[in-house]
Amino acid sequence: MTEKEKMLSGMLYNAADPELDYERLEARELLHDFNHSRPSKLSFRTAMLKKLFGETGENIYIEPVFQCDYGYNIKVGENFYANFNCVILDVMEVRIGDNALFGPAVQIYTATHPLDPDERKTMLEGAKPVSIGNDVWLGGGAIILPGINIGNGVTIGAGSIVTKDIPDYTFAAGNPCKVIRELR
Repeated sequence: MTEKEKMLSGMLYNAADPELDYERLEARELLHDFNHSRPSKLSFRTAMLKKLFGETGENIYIEPVFQCDYGYNIKVGENFYANFNCVILDVMEVRIGDNALFGPAVQIYTATHPLDPDERKTMLEGAKPVSIGNDVWLGGGAIILPGINIGNGVTIGAGSIVTKDIPDYTFAAGNPCKVIRELR
């Protein structure tokens, strides 16, 4: 298997692989153009996101500055909005449903590293996918950890660190994030 195939399957892989280095560089070139574009160039920004992401709806908007690893592992639905300083480490798939809204400084991580210090010295990495349902609001500064599934109709409170799956139609908040109440 190539290092990219290992990465996409969730196995430990070498992130310094030349193919992966090149793909991250391509993403950063597009991100540079996106993040340094004039505010009035909305159609340019949308085109850059559509080129960068694996899938998008028609109506997507991200406030610069935005950062990601590869872009092609990000799949967003219709009516996606992310406020300033969003970071998505998309080593594996990040799937975001329709009508998702992110406050400023939301971070989504798929990248993992070995817990054993000797294994970590090998510089191998891993990843787990993240899934976010339809009609979700992530409050400012929320952090979504690898392997998390957030259901439909969920609101995550600002500053929360989501360490476990969150069921449909709930309000969850805190560190670690926990369900506070049902919304339906």
